[in-house]
Amino acid sequence: MAVSGLLASGLVNAQAGAAQAGAAQKVVPAQSEIGFTSKQMGVPVDGKFRKWDAQIAFDPKKPEAGKVSFTIDTASAGFGSPETDAEVPKAAWFNVAKFPQASFQSSSLKAVGPARYEVAGKLTIKGSTKDVVVPVALAQAGGVTTATGAFTIKRLDFKIGDGEWADTSMVANDVQVKFKLAVTGIAPL
Repeated sequence: MAVSGLLASGLVNAQAGAAQAGAAQKVVPAQSEIGFTSKQMGVPVDGKFRKWDAQIAFDPKKPEAGKVSFTIDTASAGFGSPETDAEVPKAAWFNVAKFPQASFQSSSLKAVGPARYEVAGKLTIKGSTKDVVVPVALAQAGGVTTATGAFTIKRLDFKIGDGEWADTSMVANDVQVKFKLAVTGIAPL
C-alpha cells in the first residue's frame, strides 16, 4: 500500500508571501493531483489522494522566503480497487481513525537551477515525522504555473503497512510520491 501521505484536489490559499508576488495564488483542482506508486510483489501499483489542501506562498524572485504546506485526508487514498481501498484506512496502514491527516510543512525553499527548486521540510504520517527534500520543477503557460515533482519515502519509517504487512517482499518499502499542481497567481519565472 502506498504511503504518499503527502503531498488530489484542493485549494491553495495564498499566505503573506503571495501578496509580495502581487496576486493571490490558487490551485486549479481539475489540473492538479497528488499520487503515489508502491510495488506489490514487484508490480507497480498507482494510487492517489482525492482530498487534500495546500497553502503556498511563493515568489520566484525570492524563493527562500516561500512557504509550502499540505494537509492530506488519509481516508481519501485510493487505488481504484474496492478490496485494496477498504484496507487503506485500517490500523495497519493509515489508521485513519487515529491519524485522519498527513501533513507537510516546508522549512526552506531554494533555487537549484532554471525553474528548478528544492523544498525541504517535515513530513508527518501516522504520527511519525521525517525530514524530506522535494525536488520541484516549474513551467508556465497562459497564466498557470505547473509544479511537478516526485520523491521516495520508506513506508515503514511511517509505520504504514506494519504488523504482518511489514514484510517488504510482499509490499516494497519504497513508495514514490508524485505531484502535479497547477497554480495561478505566481509571478513570471
